[in-house]
Amino acid sequence: MIAVSEIFGPTVQGEGALIGLPTVFVRTGGCDFRCSWCDTLYAVEPRFKKDWQNMDAEAILTEVNRLSGSEPILITLSGGNPALQPMAELLQLGHQQGHSFAMETQGSKAQTWFNQLDHLTLSPKPPSSGMPFRRERFEACLTAAGADTKVSMKLVIADEVDYQWAKALAADYPQLPLYLQPCNTAPATPELPERETDVEALNSQLRWLVERVTSDRWYRPRILPQLHVLIWNNERGV
Repeated sequence: MIAVSEIFGPTVQGEGALIGLPTVFVRTGGCDFRCSWCDTLYAVEPRFKKDWQNMDAEAILTEVNRLSGSEPILITLSGGNPALQPMAELLQLGHQQGHSFAMETQGSKAQTWFNQLDHLTLSPKPPSSGMPFRRERFEACLTAAGADTKVSMKLVIADEVDYQWAKALAADYPQLPLYLQPCNTAPATPELPERETDVEALNSQLRWLVERVTSDRWYRPRILPQLHVLIWNNERGV
């Protein structure tokens, strides 16, 4: 059984390598991290377990197909940390129905079923998150993905310390397509899980990040916003 916080869509992927692609999200419940600026506490904190559902693969796909009109679609697995969940059967059955799968995880937990994903985004957390980077766990995730899964790295940048950390980390993995994203730094709280984002401040941070990269002549990364935040702020279910 998979702990599910919410299933919603169709919408568009708002981040990383697949930005703009139509997708249905399957957001799992539970996470092994507690990032200082987490914007999905309702899928992280145990206090919200009462709102999660334990669902098997068939039940999840029934809901995905209802939302997509039974048309094959990209299914995005998110969280929380979806790598904590048993996804093998969901991936197998979903592929049989014509769906494709993308997942984002911080790279803290490798699973044998990573090689069944079509796209894997590894997003290790920067110093501003307050969470450690465990290189051996990250590399175990890379190994688990194998040769057939398209793997990319997405790094969130809140400040100059994060930026310098990202440059150093990216240099160690030149084979990975690299995406940088400004940090949505105002943390959600249990009382305000859908708190309003200061979009003007977020755009200012995006401009700073673009200017920082270009002034360094660091031309490898692709700099992207959180598209869904620009469109819907932090509204859930979009």
